[in-house]
Amino acid sequence: MKKAFAVFACLLTALSYSEAAAQQGKSAASSMSDEELVRTAMSAAPPHISRNAAIMAPGPDGKLRVLKEGTNGFTCIADLSGQEAPDPICADKAATAWVTSLLNGEPKPANTEPGISYMGLGGWHWEKDGEVVMDPATPGAKRVKEPPHWMIFWPVDDKTTALPDRPTGFGAYVMYSGTPYAHLMIYQDPMKLPKPAAKK
Repeated sequence: MKKAFAVFACLLTALSYSEAAAQQGKSAASSMSDEELVRTAMSAAPPHISRNAAIMAPGPDGKLRVLKEGTNGFTCIADLSGQEAPDPICADKAATAWVTSLLNGEPKPANTEPGISYMGLGGWHWEKDGEVVMDPATPGAKRVKEPPHWMIFWPVDDKTTALPDRPTGFGAYVMYSGTPYAHLMIYQDPMKLPKPAAKK
């Protein structure tokens, strides 16, 4: 498990954090104390998940470092893209495998079960001509802010499900539709999700 999260962290640093930081200038996370970074990372997911998750954050050299070890299989990262507002993410083991495959350029995700991740402060995606694009460097692509949401990383087909393939007022859509990396985006604040029932 630790190896999987280490790979995830390195890839996010190399392919997401550093590129966005270079494009946007000094990131919000770069001026935060470790205490602030921990709080920001934990704001990605409901407290019953984030309190026992591993916590990571970008260091001065742009590489992710561990601020707190976890015990529940989730890892919360204080800033995903290094832009002017932090966009923390908290992902389980299967979601980690999915993102690792994406950033490795693999033909399809490696996770063998649905993965889930949370972004309680929202995030960003890029659009061109009204369509969501996978590569932020796509000529003419524009950055779009996303509200707080959570994601399910498992094959989803917008035509079969009749879900939209871009953000609408519906509240959920299939991102990267038509690709092996199609996944479900749910525009619902993770902090407002029902708490799990207490075990008897």
